[in-house]
Amino acid sequence: MATLVDALTRQYARIPLGMRLGLSPMRQACARAGHPERAFRVVHVAGTNGKGSVCAMVESIARAAGIRTGMYTSPHLCRFAERIRVDGEALTDDALAAILTRALDEGPDLSFFETATLAAFLAFREAKVDLAVVEVGLGGRLDATNVIPTPVAAAITRIALDHQDRLGNTLEAIAREKAGIAKAGLDLLLGEMPGSVKAAIDEVAHAAGATTTRVSDVPLGVSLPDTLGLAGAHQRDNARIAAALGTRIGAPVSAILHGLQQVQWPGRLERIGDVLLDGAHNPDGARALAAHVAGLGIPPERVALVFGALADKDWAGMLDALAPVATRRLYVTPQAASRGAAVASEMAARHPGVAADSLDAALGALAANAPSLIVVCGSLVLVGQARAKLLGLPRDPPVAL
Repeated sequence: MATLVDALTRQYARIPLGMRLGLSPMRQACARAGHPERAFRVVHVAGTNGKGSVCAMVESIARAAGIRTGMYTSPHLCRFAERIRVDGEALTDDALAAILTRALDEGPDLSFFETATLAAFLAFREAKVDLAVVEVGLGGRLDATNVIPTPVAAAITRIALDHQDRLGNTLEAIAREKAGIAKAGLDLLLGEMPGSVKAAIDEVAHAAGATTTRVSDVPLGVSLPDTLGLAGAHQRDNARIAAALGTRIGAPVSAILHGLQQVQWPGRLERIGDVLLDGAHNPDGARALAAHVAGLGIPPERVALVFGALADKDWAGMLDALAPVATRRLYVTPQAASRGAAVASEMAARHPGVAADSLDAALGALAANAPSLIVVCGSLVLVGQARAKLLGLPRDPPVAL
């Protein structure tokens, strides 16, 4: 029997294929595996920012309603198993080794992300989940998750500039790609977005035989709880989307409220002692993080920013949003397994700060004159590094696709 080390070694060997856009290999692998993607109901969530949080909220609501759930998200922060959860729990090492080996064997030509997606579908079928909450990996139209049949509910959270090399250079172009999750008879819930972006989504959705509804136009029949399980004013927008999706899966009001209050989603405005971890990895996310930090009322001279980003991200735009919240800035290089990182000295040249040799060095430098708050952000890879260090967690190699 293959061990988890064996399975992950084979899985990581597929990183060079990247996050391939196209559905044919995935469809063929699903057919060979007996179509596991058809064995459960699905909530499908796309968007630039907020889709992971919405997935976590919907899954929490569903469990509160007594529904047996699966949840598939990406990337992982510390362990690969975080990507595939059943009833809120990551797969055990033995279960993950077995299911990942099956996916690798069924799809010998699949990419890293496609294999992970097939493994999730196999795991959910085996666990006999009633509902799988599935986060789109990249875009929507050609994302591996889009082999699912018409979901019971779906949403597009918000649209911002990210992955322009794959999805397009305008919000409208990116919106059209994400609208590709539309299917005949489906009503797509839409988060807050400009009219031109909604029009682009409508064009694609209507051509597919789907409709769209702004979540602000959906009568929820319930007021959101004053305190959510996830911090940040922007999470209230995500919570409204999740509540509307919860209604569409048949969750009662009590489950919606409980799920929103109890939801957990690590690495998103997560406070560990005097450290705030946030996976903001584009300017839109950075602005939300900056607003949250500013709202804490801590003066910038008592805040330290530990920032690192991948080279192909708009790190300059992120820094422009984040630099004002902290007078002490330390720049580090995230340890990514698949993509290059932004150069610390170049970041320091844009907004004065110290280029640290490593995350450990950055946190160590702050220990002697500890600020009131240390904000670690810029990349989920960096956030995963910090979370593993602070909590003493084991860590599989990170993958940034």
